[in-house]
Amino acid sequence: MTLRLFRYLAKEVLVSTAGVTLILLLVILSGRFSFYLGQIADGNMTFKFLFIILGYHIPSFVQMILPLAFFLSLLLAFGRLYIENEMSVLFSSGISKIKLAGYTLGIALIVSVISATLNLWLAPFSEHRAAEASLAQDQLSAFVFLKPGRFEGNGQRTTYIDSFTPKEGWMNQVFLSDVIRNKNTSIPVQTFAAYAEQIRVSEQAGKNYLVFKNGTRYEGKPGTANYRVTQFDTYAVRMANQEKELTNESYIQPTLYLIKSSDLLDKAELQWRISLVIIIPILAIIGLSLSQVNPRQGRFFKMLPAILLMISYIAMLIWGRTGLEKGNLPISLGLWWIHGVFILIAAALFIQFNQVFERHKARPPIDTGSDENSL
Repeated sequence: MTLRLFRYLAKEVLVSTAGVTLILLLVILSGRFSFYLGQIADGNMTFKFLFIILGYHIPSFVQMILPLAFFLSLLLAFGRLYIENEMSVLFSSGISKIKLAGYTLGIALIVSVISATLNLWLAPFSEHRAAEASLAQDQLSAFVFLKPGRFEGNGQRTTYIDSFTPKEGWMNQVFLSDVIRNKNTSIPVQTFAAYAEQIRVSEQAGKNYLVFKNGTRYEGKPGTANYRVTQFDTYAVRMANQEKELTNESYIQPTLYLIKSSDLLDKAELQWRISLVIIIPILAIIGLSLSQVNPRQGRFFKMLPAILLMISYIAMLIWGRTGLEKGNLPISLGLWWIHGVFILIAAALFIQFNQVFERHKARPPIDTGSDENSL
């Protein structure tokens, strides 16, 4: 009976949690997808990197969504059980509210294990891979983003390519307009070539060259004395070195590294990761207490105060994390005091839910005597 009941409650809550998580994740992904499409349209990202970077960010999205989804699912699932009088049947069968709280914490433990896996391992690992993908994206040459038959650039810095050869990757019928500085003077330069290609001379030094073939180079302003026209068979231009180093932000560091680190930002990040796990059982007790409604009230009667309480909890954690990172809060105090406050709130709500303290004492029946009803 006990195991069967736990499975039933766990199925109700966990299935709802998975559904709410999926819906919220799709909402977030759609927004990010639109943002990255704008980056592609502006020529700052290739379509290949869109799905790579977006996929690596999914665990980080889920780690924030999961506590919210679990809390909402608990309210919805238990609220339905109250509305349909299933909870009344359970209580009349000898299931106490304290025992129901034990089942709820057991379900919260399952979600906490999933959250701990995400927060302490998968999300940092994925963010590290996303940072590597972004670095590889930033190191791509600007010519990778060019579209054939379209002028790219602004003002005097413009590039045009007629087409690409499918196999060799050469750029055919190339026009490049640029401005060079010579003795504090801006000199316009235009280069026409039959085709061009990028060549990496040194892997270690990162020397990239753009090599033009069979073209003409115009340098200077037409009509001036220093105007030059140069025809060439081969002309190479060294491209700017875009080599960058991988970011050293705390959110991409492994949890073991954060534990050993003495840096303030690393300690704040570690407490944040642990907080996203601790918050789940605390929200479970709050959700259990606020899910109790009668059929006349409806399952959404206590949804608004419950959601406001959850938002306050998360907002305080975010505020506390910001305070730790800026040094406004002592790292020894950390985020633990916020959890302590909401543990007290959860305990107060559960005491009221369990009716440990009676507000009114029942009065004994009044003995009117047996003569009153006698003839």
